[in-house]
Amino acid sequence: MRLFLAIFQIIISVLLVGAILLQQRGTGLSATFGGEGNVYRTKRGLEKMIFVATIILAFLFFGAALVNIVFRV
Repeated sequence: MRLFLAIFQIIISVLLVGAILLQQRGTGLSATFGGEGNVYRTKRGLEKMIFVATIILAFLFFGAALVNIVFRV
């Protein structure tokens, strides 16, 4: 059971890192140098799906970490 939890947590962590890296960043410093940083836009399509997947993966990772702690005691 502990081996399964460890493997599950590693897989979830790799997927979570990938989902975070796939997300588009905000304007950052480009607004300082004249970029359009005051535009309001909503997430649509693939961007929204990646955002929701990141939230789900974060909850799964947190849950797996808690279960892992409980079973180690």
